[in-house]
Amino acid sequence: MVNVLLAGAVAMIVALFGTPLFIKFLVRRGYGQFIRDDGPTSHHTKRGTPTMGGAVIILATLAGYVLSHLLLILLDLSGLVEVTHSRFSMSAVLVLFLITGLGFVGFLDDYTKISKQRSLGLTSVEKLTGQTIVAVIFAVAALQTPGDNTRSPASTAISFVRDTAVDLAWFGPVIGTILFIVWANILIAGASNGVNLTDGLDGLATGASVMVFGAYSVIGIWQYNQNCQLAPGPNCYDVRDALDLAVVACSVAGACFGFLWWNASPAKIFMGDTGSLALGGGLAGLAITTHTELLLAILGGLFVIITLSVIIQVASFKMTGRRVFRMAPLQHHFELLGWAEVTIVIRFWIIAGLSVAVGLGLFYGEWVANL
Repeated sequence: MVNVLLAGAVAMIVALFGTPLFIKFLVRRGYGQFIRDDGPTSHHTKRGTPTMGGAVIILATLAGYVLSHLLLILLDLSGLVEVTHSRFSMSAVLVLFLITGLGFVGFLDDYTKISKQRSLGLTSVEKLTGQTIVAVIFAVAALQTPGDNTRSPASTAISFVRDTAVDLAWFGPVIGTILFIVWANILIAGASNGVNLTDGLDGLATGASVMVFGAYSVIGIWQYNQNCQLAPGPNCYDVRDALDLAVVACSVAGACFGFLWWNASPAKIFMGDTGSLALGGGLAGLAITTHTELLLAILGGLFVIITLSVIIQVASFKMTGRRVFRMAPLQHHFELLGWAEVTIVIRFWIIAGLSVAVGLGLFYGEWVANL
């Protein structure tokens, strides 16, 4: 537990004090955001605001995870304080790889926008290719890396609050592995693009991400305390490295919290695709390794709603020639209705908080129901 809180605190401090330094660096380089011409006119004043702030979130997350482990190891070795610390684990490393890998894809997208002086970066094919390469490496390693008692970080079983009876390995080990890779790619692409679509207003995606990653910190701690290795029983969780996954989740939450100080309206910096793809990848990675894949759709309900608004808008226009919303994603629809940006952000944060509350309620309720 101390390790989890320490990771979040370190990540928050690094992001809080590192972001203004990064802003100065970006301003000197002239790395500013380009705005869509067809977007709300109020956004045109944001043109030139430093972007690629997701790099700070990623670095703060890595710092929080690594330094929290090292600090507790040093305290343990010193003999001054008796502490229990989790070890560096493959599950956590894989999630951090996913965050960093997708963040790099997002960085390439952001840098293309800046270098070519346009609001569009990588093509959809280029971005999807990069996401797929990172996702496939993650999926294969997560499924094929054995650990204690030959458990791998991921499972071929489709999971909700734990693994269900729907197991992709039913089709055989080879086909099951292929199906799992496809399933993991769907989750990762959906989550990363969901956060990316949500990142349209100052602080919106950052604040929502704090809540969802905070929820995964709680889930990881609970799964560790009720783990089949420590507390065997019919209601235990067969999740590898649950406590270290909570450390990762709290590191990301802390990094987002520190970054939000500068990203809140009026934003001094945007996370860009560097941040949104990384955060979405982190959510998908935690969902897969904590065996809560379908639960992510509830915990991240805001991201799902905003993604659905885009799907509905595109489908409606192609089939009928009419638009359901004045503009998609959904947050821009309310902007064009005359809602203030801060009002939209706060109300959408409320939706995000309610989604997290429902998700955690289902997670805990399932455990209670099986007692």
